Amino acid sequence: MNQETMSILFYLNKSKINKMGLCSIKCRITYLKKRKEFSTGIFINPKMWDSKRQKVSQKEKNHLFIQSQLSFISEKLKKAFLSNQLTTNEISVENIMDLYLGKNPKKQENVVSYFKGYLELQKHLIDKDIKQVTWNKFNYVCSDVEAFIKNNYKKRDIPLEQLDLQFLNDFDYFLKTQKNQKQVTINKAIQRFRKPIKEAVSKGYLDKDPFLLYKAKTVKKQIVFLSSNELKVLEEFQFSQPRLELVRDLFIFCCYTGLAYNEMVSFKKEHLVIGFDKKQWIQMKRKKTEKMISIPLLPQALAVLKKYKSDSDFVLPKFSNQKINSYLKEIAEIVGISKVISHHTARKTFASTVLLYNDVPMEIVSELLGHSSIQITQQYYGKVVQKKVADAMSKLALKNSIDS
Repeated sequence: MNQETMSILFYLNKSKINKMGLCSIKCRITYLKKRKEFSTGIFINPKMWDSKRQKVSQKEKNHLFIQSQLSFISEKLKKAFLSNQLTTNEISVENIMDLYLGKNPKKQENVVSYFKGYLELQKHLIDKDIKQVTWNKFNYVCSDVEAFIKNNYKKRDIPLEQLDLQFLNDFDYFLKTQKNQKQVTINKAIQRFRKPIKEAVSKGYLDKDPFLLYKAKTVKKQIVFLSSNELKVLEEFQFSQPRLELVRDLFIFCCYTGLAYNEMVSFKKEHLVIGFDKKQWIQMKRKKTEKMISIPLLPQALAVLKKYKSDSDFVLPKFSNQKINSYLKEIAEIVGISKVISHHTARKTFASTVLLYNDVPMEIVSELLGHSSIQITQQYYGKVVQKKVADAMSKLALKNSIDS
């Protein structure tokens, strides 16, 4: 069969013969190796059917009427196929059947074009419902999906209807091998890709979510933070280079406040307030969650503020995140810290070493970090608490063994 044509086949459903010895004539349409079949509602004696010619024997008393009905069905299907060709870019047996039955054909859309349309709509919500950085992340995923389709399908785009679980498995492999992405990044990319696809389902472009049974690959989350000894060594080290001293001080400030990079660079004097305890606090809205955070300033953080006091509206000197992370690697090597640290390590250190290791309850840690829910805090720092309990039990066991 030519792939650009539709085939129509009439055949008998011999598996079901009624009490009168008659069976139904069924019709099957095939296009691009996809099939759709239905009953014509016509019943005949199996002996009166010529399967090779797909015609009723002239010995059948109603053969003229039956044959005209089959011809009518065939012509109607051909018209539906032609109409589908004229109105849509992608032809499917489902749409042909919908037109044959008088239904509105299913909306046709392609993966990349739909994703781009979704992004265009979301662009108008920037600084209203979403952040620019969030939109950018979705846009990166769209570019990766487009590159993946070109690489694997040798096409610029494919119909939404071709999406299945295998698509995500292949996309996962592509991001891992071609883009050198880590599994945690891939999981986020797939999570973002699924959002416009779920919207496509709700708008009728797809009958059901093609990724409904998909399960993200598990990733072992390891929290990297400085121990109390490492933090002390870093605080006390005397740097000869001013740039390294500044980056160290910015890092230390965040180790004792838990501010992420975005909050640190937007930290202004207006965010410094006097709290109920008559001491200085930081009060500002966290960019990621839009949640207000209130953080009491510990002596180590106050010392950094005093050191870099200026007439600017901004409390701390400006430094790019890229340079901070680059210099922190250099700093770690100089002071003898073997861990790979970044600016975000300071936030993890605040939660773990400064708070949890000093018996600050999890719900307070969650509040100070500005997490949207305590479940997020528990997800990330539950193992830190378990380690603290294990350490305490080990000390208790050692004490008991000595006493005995």
